[in-house]
Amino acid sequence: MDKKPTAPTTSPVMLVLRPLVVDIGIPLAVSYLLHSVLGLSQIVSLVLSSVLPVVRTVASLVSRRSVNRLAGLMLLVNTVGIGLSLVSGDARLAVAKDGALSSVVGIAMVWSAFAGQPMVSAGLKPVLTKGEPVRIAAWDRLSVGSARFRRAERGFTLAWGLSLVGECAARVVGAYTLPVSTMAWLSTVFLLGAFVVAFIAGAPFHNRIEKLVEAEAEAAVSGVAERLETEDPAPGDPVITVA
Repeated sequence: MDKKPTAPTTSPVMLVLRPLVVDIGIPLAVSYLLHSVLGLSQIVSLVLSSVLPVVRTVASLVSRRSVNRLAGLMLLVNTVGIGLSLVSGDARLAVAKDGALSSVVGIAMVWSAFAGQPMVSAGLKPVLTKGEPVRIAAWDRLSVGSARFRRAERGFTLAWGLSLVGECAARVVGAYTLPVSTMAWLSTVFLLGAFVVAFIAGAPFHNRIEKLVEAEAEAAVSGVAERLETEDPAPGDPVITVA
């Protein structure tokens, strides 16, 4: 019996959101909770929310000798936020500068898409391949040899990047046109809305990536099985079967 790659059991929603939630969503939520709910200063909140990105970046350097780009990006975002927190204490500027955090994330994602190294797609790879060598090899082959796959990677990352850039623009406009008291809660709505828009816009690209990886992995396994079945073992050679 041919061994087929097992289909992912994790829901498509979690496949998309898991790396974003861990590397971006949790640090942003911690910063918001500490600053807006518990009343800590913006600088202290950003420093404390950097703990998870620091741990994940160091762990990635130690285990893979590479940088977790999403976690590293959050370190950069928090550093920028700390710098902006030293700017004037004007209430409207304070609301507007918070949008700069998501804009840094969004612009970095857009840049990575056009630079040929889609940031969000890179975070999705270990989730979709599930550590299976066949799937990892399939992803690597597609990323090199399939223009359709690369377009899907780029589209997926652009969906998230442009949504966050749009959230920043909406926050800045709101900061200078709406009452500060309104923006205190509307800013959170903008951020949640950006995630909803990004998920909806990115879903078709995510589905395309998943199907291409599955098809490529299945083709590779089937090809190996067919080759083994057509080869006649020499006398005394062990018989290799694909379970």
